[in-house]
Amino acid sequence: MMEKDVMKQVKVIVFQIGNEEYAVPVDQVGSIERLESITRVPRTERFVKGIINLRGIVIPVIDLRLRFGMEETSYTETTRIIIIHVDQVEVGLIVDVANDVLDIQEDMIESAPEVVGTIHVDYILGVAKYDKRLLILLDLQKVLATEEIEQLQGAEG
Repeated sequence: MMEKDVMKQVKVIVFQIGNEEYAVPVDQVGSIERLESITRVPRTERFVKGIINLRGIVIPVIDLRLRFGMEETSYTETTRIIIIHVDQVEVGLIVDVANDVLDIQEDMIESAPEVVGTIHVDYILGVAKYDKRLLILLDLQKVLATEEIEQLQGAEG
């Protein structure tokens, strides 16, 4: 007989862009890296910053601020590149700060309102209230679903 009181948990990495906190499932995250030199790729969208060579693997890098239509800011000591895996694709996401690894109860996740801050609802899986924090859970497949990113992936192989 199944235990009813065992809540399903989702382990997430929490990061910040501006004043908002976002979360992605840990199982989609390869690593969190300090910002390193990014090789620009010509004729790509503004949010595609270029590519990095991470331990011998070429990875496209996108700036999530720009992807979400926010204003560009200078990178700082806290800027990180979160390497994520979605559908056999590895991409680096530039974020302002990588904060925590948290376990979120699945019943804490609510469906996304129409608009959360400046982010279009298409990119959002849901919103979780954690203590006094509001975490926006990103749908990485939709965030990364652009021809530019797919072309960068194809260009390296």
